[in-house]
Amino acid sequence: MKFSELVKLLEKNDFRILKEKGSIRYYAKTGHVNLIRVDYHGSKEVPTGTCLSILKAAGIK
Repeated sequence: MKFSELVKLLEKNDFRILKEKGSIRYYAKTGHVNLIRVDYHGSKEVPTGTCLSILKAAGIK
């Protein structure tokens, strides 16, 4: 999965960018306690472990 696809998946699940500093983006969702941190790198592939960790933190399967 590419970073751009991961971001689209987060946005599809009602996550929105809360803040951004350089290539690091923090996503938040109403009713979700934790911020989701994504080190955005556009069209590059997300490492498998990183992708699974982000999806787990967001509660997406």
